[in-house]
Amino acid sequence: MPKEDLPFELIQEVKGFLDEEEGLFLYHTAKEAARRGPCLEIGSYCGKSSIYLGLGCKARQGVLFSIDHHRGSEEQQPGQEYFDPELLDSVSGRIDTFPFFRKTIEKAGLEETIVPMVCSSALAARRWSTPLSLVFIDGGHSFESAYKDYQNWAKHILPEGFLLIHDIFEDPQKGGQAPFQVYQKALASGRFLELPRVKSLGVLKRKVEKENLPS
Repeated sequence: MPKEDLPFELIQEVKGFLDEEEGLFLYHTAKEAARRGPCLEIGSYCGKSSIYLGLGCKARQGVLFSIDHHRGSEEQQPGQEYFDPELLDSVSGRIDTFPFFRKTIEKAGLEETIVPMVCSSALAARRWSTPLSLVFIDGGHSFESAYKDYQNWAKHILPEGFLLIHDIFEDPQKGGQAPFQVYQKALASGRFLELPRVKSLGVLKRKVEKENLPS
């Protein structure tokens, strides 16, 4: 996939787990999708994926809604595998990634493109009614959390819009199974077309149909 004039030096500085090839795909897909409506990501962490998606949206004068409670996922808590002590707020004693995220979108020139939503995905979805051209799921990696994100947000995707799910691994030795299981459920719904994956990034496209997705 061709590289655009993206701020790779900044991207490399930002904490996160997104592969560059996956990020480039997010950029190009958001750039395509943003012509038709806003994009949304669940799980922005410190903003690495937000740069790619946000710049894609900005190229089309679009909008990216970025949802994260910024308290870290299950595996990022103290004592867990992906705990980063730099993200621990010394006052509250809790993980707080929002200052890092805010600094990232400021440096990337995306403050007029990205709408930060500092809350749980479930709360943001409670009264949501805006159709979306793209949904990127990369929040909590327990099955309950990932499946709830799918249930809450997939139904808002426009026909021919994109559902992207990060960390898809068939082999349990390579990664957790929850995102892959949710990916399989999305396929089994019959509402999505499967497109070629980009490394661990599952790519689905909403079929053109009148029925709503099941909740």
